[in-house]
Amino acid sequence: MAPRLRTYSRATLEALRLLGAQIRLARKQRGLTEADLAARIGIARSTLQAIEKGEPGVEIGLAFEAATLVGVPLFDPEGGPLAPHIARIEDTLTLMPRSVRPRREVKDDF
Repeated sequence: MAPRLRTYSRATLEALRLLGAQIRLARKQRGLTEADLAARIGIARSTLQAIEKGEPGVEIGLAFEAATLVGVPLFDPEGGPLAPHIARIEDTLTLMPRSVRPRREVKDDF
């Protein structure tokens, strides 16, 4: 069976390229080689290269670990803990219905 071809939005691809470029810049600013950072993450150098190129097939956890190890802030530009943000989102989710019903199509032919 042939692998399924997946498409990504332009916004997703740009975000991946940005994160990859930030990781690469921070790695170089810290004087780390690709091999050094890959070893710290526990991945192959080719996987780190894929992260730095912004390839969408890389596991998100690996990309986030690379970012964290070189000091690229995730979600919070201040670099602070994410726990307060997580708690706020979880509180909001608690107030929402447990399931979401599919939206019915509305015929609005004018």
